[in-house]
Amino acid sequence: MNDSTTARHWLAAAAPKATPAIATTTVLALARIWNANGAEHSVGNAVLMAALSLGAAAAGVVAGNATGDSVLVGTAFAASGALAFAGVAGYSDGLSLPLLLWSLATAGAYGLAARYWRTDRRETVAYERQTSERREEYAHIERVETLRSTTQIEVARTGAAYAEQLAQALVTRATLPGFDPTALERAGLPALPAVDTSKEH
Repeated sequence: MNDSTTARHWLAAAAPKATPAIATTTVLALARIWNANGAEHSVGNAVLMAALSLGAAAAGVVAGNATGDSVLVGTAFAASGALAFAGVAGYSDGLSLPLLLWSLATAGAYGLAARYWRTDRRETVAYERQTSERREEYAHIERVETLRSTTQIEVARTGAAYAEQLAQALVTRATLPGFDPTALERAGLPALPAVDTSKEH
């Protein structure tokens, strides 16, 4: 009756917790590669990244006003922040500012993710509670039905055994001398089949 559950591997459980750090680290690494390939002090590249970042932020504002979808708005602003971070990390000549921005971006990403994790955890706990209550309810119904059917079977078996014993007693009594079957009929009991006593003589 109970569903079998499989334990999640620890990597599968830890992967969502590491996603913000992996994302910001990936952006930092790509930005530094871009820096080494000509983006350092490139005004054109900086303007491009600033325009892309402002475009993503504007898209987030428009999405928030038009649809109100928090996931879409959060994605747009996250893209805007990632583009701004990549632009600064690609433009800078040292690692101090990119690492500072990386730490701030990682902390911000974990702050935003923690909100969704709490919501997801509450929904998971509520779902598990409802599932447990349904299982207990079904188990109770199953136990009650099992007891009821067992009782019906025992009652039927006892009644059949009693009827068989009564019939055997009546048949045995009918073979005794002086038995009056009409007395049974007057008492309201069903008539017994006639017993041929001529074979006994």
